Amino acid sequence: MAHIGITAATHPHAAHMPRQAPVGCAACSNRRPGWFCSLGSAVLADLELATSTISLPAQASLFTQGEEARCLYLICSGYLKLTAGRPDDKQMIVRVAGPGSILGLYAVLSHGVYEVSAESLTTAQLRPVERERFLSFLRSHKEAQMRAVQCICQEYRFALQDACRIALSETVATRLGRLLMELGHQIGEHTEAGEFRFPLLLTHEEMASMTCTTRETVTRTLGQFRKDGWISIEESVVTIHQPAKLQALI
Repeated sequence: MAHIGITAATHPHAAHMPRQAPVGCAACSNRRPGWFCSLGSAVLADLELATSTISLPAQASLFTQGEEARCLYLICSGYLKLTAGRPDDKQMIVRVAGPGSILGLYAVLSHGVYEVSAESLTTAQLRPVERERFLSFLRSHKEAQMRAVQCICQEYRFALQDACRIALSETVATRLGRLLMELGHQIGEHTEAGEFRFPLLLTHEEMASMTCTTRETVTRTLGQFRKDGWISIEESVVTIHQPAKLQALI
């Protein structure tokens, strides 16, 4: 199979330290393999030919809502926030995406535009795959087709979680507890002790926007969770010690 990847030189973020790395890289597998990282070796070899690695600094825009979806992106390391809304108006954080996640899959498959904007919260390494290259890759591998369907189903589940957090949670504590559990599952590590641990990447104001409340209320509610021993926050890492307590709120 000929090389069909996006070269670092042709990608808009090429200036940010491009380098080659295997698709199934340690950055993805340290916590959990991504949907496409765990494909069979032969399929991974073809995916390797379809992409190369780019790096983004923190607070860099990857793509914007409404922009033509020319690429999808596999996150190898780092974290990005996905937002929806008008650039000059209030924006809503849809979710935080971390290693193993795929951005822009639905938009690429539908030949549409990105439904959200993506901005890096930390330095990040990603693998962009051009739309036509990716569609050709899917046509050649049924295993990859099934993974794409699974990814779309996961995106649906995330959207349903967002709706439930906002519409079905009557109290701030419930909405915030639901958000913490979502972050624990989506970007966190599930320890042998039954705890969840994940990096605190959002400000209290951003968490407030995701739970339809104020920054002061988020600060107060997190303080109560810490006082009750349900969570701890140390060196920008959140540990959920009592996930059952937060789940009971939900």
